[in-house]
Formats: sequence, structure tokens, C-alpha cells
Amino acid sequence: MAQDSKANISVVFIGHIDSGKSTTAGHLLYQLGCIDHATLEMYEQEATEMGKGSYKYAWILDNLKSERERGITIDISLQKFETSKHCFTIIDAPGHRDFLKNLITGTSQADVAILVVDASSGKFEQGVGKYGQMKEHVLLAHTLGVKQLVVAINKMDCTEP
Repeated sequence: MAQDSKANISVVFIGHIDSGKSTTAGHLLYQLGCIDHATLEMYEQEATEMGKGSYKYAWILDNLKSERERGITIDISLQKFETSKHCFTIIDAPGHRDFLKNLITGTSQADVAILVVDASSGKFEQGVGKYGQMKEHVLLAHTLGVKQLVVAINKMDCTEP
């Protein structure tokens, strides 16, 4: 490897529908400075006008009109950022079973997967239950060659004791 080249790492966000994959990835990109504050404010205003004010971070990656109207990720979205040693590609993959093909496309490009788990009451059980997508996403990621998995517990403020 040349001294001036950086290692490329592709990271895919996977998990059951509505676990917060797009929002988490979008918030990460905002915190890293990949998105300026004015753009985020524009997304927040547009989301609020559609009655989806909490989707402002998700809209950083969910660019399709149908995604914004339905409030779900349909197609994969890619966003790059760099550190001093690495070039990262964030891949936002859909969680809904109807878009499994797109999840496979995104996951097949990844080196690392971040499994976003919803901690809200009953949502973890729903994600691993009979119709949940979480187990299938993890199995697909492993089958497609993703050997590193990070588990991110999301929505912990929505739990009940």
C-alpha cells in the first residue's frame, strides 16, 4: 500500500424496519461534519411540513420522494467520509422485507455491519420474532462475507422498566 493511500472500509447499517438505521447513520454523518447545519435545518423544515419532524437525520440518506413520504428506506444510499487513516463508505440499507434485494445489494459491498436494535418496549421481540427481519439480516450479512458486526442499541429512552 502506498504511503498516501488510505484503507477503505464500507459499513452497512442493518436491522428490523423502524429500528432507526437511517436516523442513526444520518446523525453520525452530521456529527462528523459531512452535512452542514443549514442543510439539516432545511431537512427538518421539510420533514415538519410533512408531519415527520423526527426524520430530519434520516433524510440525509433517504433521498427518494417515496422514501420520505412512506417514512422507510427503499433503496440503498451511500455516503463517504474520511479520517486521517481511512476512507469510510456508509451504506444505509432497507429493513423492510419487501426490499430485501436492496439490502443484499448494500450488504454485499460491506466490510462491517452495524446491527441497529430497537430497545422500545416489544420492538426487540418483534425484530427477532416470526416475522422479524433482524435474524435474517445478520444471517445474510454473514453469508455475504461480513465478518465484523457491531450491535447498536437504539431508542433506549423509549423503554419501560
